[in-house]
Amino acid sequence: MRQKENILPVHVGIIMDGNRRWARKRGLPTLSGHRRGYDRAVAIADYAFQRGISYLTLFAFSTENWNRSKREVDYLMRLLLRMIDEQAQRLHKKKIRILFIGSRKKLSRTVVQAITRAHALTRKNTRGTLLIALNYGGRQEIVEAARKAVKLTGRLSERSIARNLYTASVPDPDFIIRTSGEERLSGFLLWQAAYAELYFTETLWPDFSEKNFESALDEFARRQRRFGR
Repeated sequence: MRQKENILPVHVGIIMDGNRRWARKRGLPTLSGHRRGYDRAVAIADYAFQRGISYLTLFAFSTENWNRSKREVDYLMRLLLRMIDEQAQRLHKKKIRILFIGSRKKLSRTVVQAITRAHALTRKNTRGTLLIALNYGGRQEIVEAARKAVKLTGRLSERSIARNLYTASVPDPDFIIRTSGEERLSGFLLWQAAYAELYFTETLWPDFSEKNFESALDEFARRQRRFGR
């Protein structure tokens, strides 16, 4: 039997919250917080796979984020495009697969093309899978999955819905982390998170370090998962 300290979640989801508050606290432009948050996402993803996490899902942009100012949304889209182009090649060398989950609606053709390239480039990689939730909403995902299930089978069941989720090819998350002190899922992996362990920290995402991540993993190892039993 493995020791508690060696128990790792297979799939970790992270709600990366607090970029804007981090910038405001330092008297910096909001966009500086997003830039710092991007750097943290790259570092934490690298660390997670080094630690042996098989699947990591990062909540990058929700369907509600379109309601932010045009300047901020445009910057986030540019940052995401840069992330796709920069990280796809780098992660491919590390044998990490990249998947983007969420609706393609509203995304520019340039972003969709970059997503398609990243999927194609990394699809055979097996060392780990990085999922980026982009233009993602949990309720929207469930509705779309239900519609697809009815169209394909003419009936609804838990299995038919699960088979048509964006994440159908990966296991449900064991562990979900949210930074910045907020204690809610905000639409993140609503179906998949039914039995996930939840972890909330006051640390703002741009300050979330590898040490903070390790503390979260230690907490996961201490918990007893019952899956409703």
